[in-house]
Amino acid sequence: MCGIVAYIGRRPATPILLEGLKRLEYRGYDSAGVAVLEGGKLKMARAVGRVRNLEELIEKQGKFEGSLGIAHTRWATHGGVTDKNAHPHCDDSKLGHGIAIIHNGIIENYASLKTYLTEKGHTFVSDTDTEVLAHLIGEVYKGDLEKAVQAALREVTGAYAIAVVCQKEPDVLVVARKGSPLMVGVGKDEYVVASDSSAIVAHTTQAFTLADYTVAKLTRDSFRTSTVDDVPVNAQVKELEFDLAEIELGNFEHYMLKEIYEQPRALRMTLQGRVDMRGGQIVLGGISQLARQLATSRRIVFVGQGTALHACMIGTYLMEELGKIPSDWSYASEFRYRNPIVEEGTVVVAVSQSGETADTLAALQEAKSRGAMALGIVNVVGSSISRETDAGVYLRVGPEIGVASTKAFVGQVMVASMLSLFVGRRRYLSADHVTKFLQALDRIPAAIERALLLSDHIKKATEKYIERENWLFLGRGLNWPVALEGALKLKEISYIHAEGMPAAEMKHGPIALIDKGMPVVFVATRNSQYEKVLSNIQEVRSRGGHVIAVATEGDEDIKSMAEDVFYVPDVPELLQPLVTVVPLQLMAYHAAVMRGKDVDKPRNLAKSVTVE
Repeated sequence: MCGIVAYIGRRPATPILLEGLKRLEYRGYDSAGVAVLEGGKLKMARAVGRVRNLEELIEKQGKFEGSLGIAHTRWATHGGVTDKNAHPHCDDSKLGHGIAIIHNGIIENYASLKTYLTEKGHTFVSDTDTEVLAHLIGEVYKGDLEKAVQAALREVTGAYAIAVVCQKEPDVLVVARKGSPLMVGVGKDEYVVASDSSAIVAHTTQAFTLADYTVAKLTRDSFRTSTVDDVPVNAQVKELEFDLAEIELGNFEHYMLKEIYEQPRALRMTLQGRVDMRGGQIVLGGISQLARQLATSRRIVFVGQGTALHACMIGTYLMEELGKIPSDWSYASEFRYRNPIVEEGTVVVAVSQSGETADTLAALQEAKSRGAMALGIVNVVGSSISRETDAGVYLRVGPEIGVASTKAFVGQVMVASMLSLFVGRRRYLSADHVTKFLQALDRIPAAIERALLLSDHIKKATEKYIERENWLFLGRGLNWPVALEGALKLKEISYIHAEGMPAAEMKHGPIALIDKGMPVVFVATRNSQYEKVLSNIQEVRSRGGHVIAVATEGDEDIKSMAEDVFYVPDVPELLQPLVTVVPLQLMAYHAAVMRGKDVDKPRNLAKSVTVE
């Protein structure tokens, strides 16, 4: 959530800042702002709504011509969605320092700090915790912005990624991070700072990620990194792992649709170099040094939130079936607060697209503090979770811009499959068994390509139900997390109320909701529970519900039981979620478009939830 962009260099800052904000719009926000140092004076503009509103305001005000500036997209936490609460925020004007700050995260002790500063004579104009930090930096400022930021952050409890400028130091940009992502792009006589590499890659492919409690002082021709206690640290400048073409829309109308269609290619990248057909094994270099410990582990717990949690649920089925290790899943947000039992031999696997999900990161840290082995399944290289784990596996599906996750989900399920095989081969699975499973994995991208051909059929079927405000999604076994994911997608981008659950659970209360014409989506592929699902379909039909079924190609029996059928290729039961989710993604997409919703920027949502 929230987006940070900052620039110091030789070029005009404002176009770079606005372009960066547009690159970060997918993260979710409700207001935007920019501050530029022009002739030693701060020029600032803030506006509620989209970045285009901010652009129009800047055009009216004119003369944002400096080469040092900061910009921000805000997702409201402290204080409502108003111009005064939008970032940047400034220190007390009575001090005359002219300090401006942008901030992602939450200052947990802002109330006590605000009381302290009020007693010192400070006057606040917003409802935000960020303004408190701006005033605190101003209070301790003694002519050195870097040292003032360090001193202020030593008094702060909470999470932050910040960028700070000061009128008295027009050639200095100070940035810092703890718990919220922030990286610095390194160019020739310039630096571009952002909370996401998508705002950097158009300007440079060299960047370094700030570690927690790290402060960076940037001038136009040099930088210095240190801790908040002013202990020097080395920054590792690395090559960004994707190029600008990967974050462009191309011929697609929306990023979500683009990413749905990218899934076959994405999974081929996930598998590349990791499948040894001849040897009958999975090669996962990121966890190879822990192979023996994984093989002798006693329990594996997958933790995540949202879409990642649904991948966790599927992961437990896969690990128990292939790895033969007792497995469980947990909402990351609940794991750390329920006094979880972490015994010797427990492995906790944190699953997150961004690698910055605050709840998941906190659950991982709690598990580690109790002695668990910590593994990560993430997409973003160098993210907080990837640095916190003992080892992990990257998804390698490429950047995901759409807020509603699609290709990251199938990537997470694919990696969970590979992780389960990796463990199973070292326990009970023969090389021949693994080879046959790997051959099936290798066919999944082609199976998804066939499922994508259903798009027009799904669009026509969805149109029949677009006015219905309540839907049910049902499945059994590995497909009930798919039902949950289908319901989540529909909720996220079309704002239709939808519930997903195990098909058998329907009889224990939710069946009371079913009335004439209610859309009920069944994931009803041929598998070990197929006959049970058919019985559940009959129960819905007898109460007037309209059945939409995701079924296996060649299944003629289900035609008489469903108003609409989406046929997907026949794949092994353990791998069905990788294919059955695709029609549900397309259904949600088409529903949102038909209802006129902003598919890539759904209301109230953020791509990376970096606060609890």
